Parts: sequence; structure tokens; C-alpha cells
Amino acid sequence: MTDELDLVFRALADPSRRFLLDLLFARDGRTQTELESELAMTRFGVAKHLKVLEEAGLVVTRRSGREKLHFLNPVPIRQIHDRWIDKYTEQHVTALIDLKRALEEEP
Repeated sequence: MTDELDLVFRALADPSRRFLLDLLFARDGRTQTELESELAMTRFGVAKHLKVLEEAGLVVTRRSGREKLHFLNPVPIRQIHDRWIDKYTEQHVTALIDLKRALEEEP
């Protein structure tokens, strides 16, 4: 599991890859050509980014005739949320944040 999450963190570290995920979130099932039209980079560059996202499990592909469609797989992001984010939103942490905000608002 840790090795899988390492791949996800590495994939998410790049802003172009995050942008590709945002595009797929907005409309799933896009071709590489459709995704390329949204980025200022070569076809080869987009292909490399998509490969990293696929290896991390964040994007899955399916062939439809001659086209290769790309789909967002949100499961790895949810695993990160459950492991690294959710535990910090527990009640006692939320109470501390509320206290901090209240103290900062006082004149």
C-alpha cells in the first residue's frame, strides 16, 4: 500500500498532471488529443504525463474503436484522504482550530 501511495504522491506533485486530472474530473472519457488541446505541451509530453498517472492508478484507459479513452480513478486519492487527511479532521483538531480562530478574532 505504501509503495502505491508513493506513486500517487509523485504523480500528484506535478501541476500538469493535476491539471489533467481536473480535466478528467470535469468530463471523463477524453482522448489524448482532447487533453492535449488544453495544455501547452507536445503530444509526447502529454503522453508521458498520462503514463505516470496510469502507473499511479489515477487514470484508467479503455479502447473504443481506434480511440483510447482516459478516465479518472478517484480511489487512490480517497486512500490518501483516509490515511493522511481524515485523521487530522478529528473532533479535537477541529476544536483547536475553532479556538485559534476565536482567539484571533478578539480585538
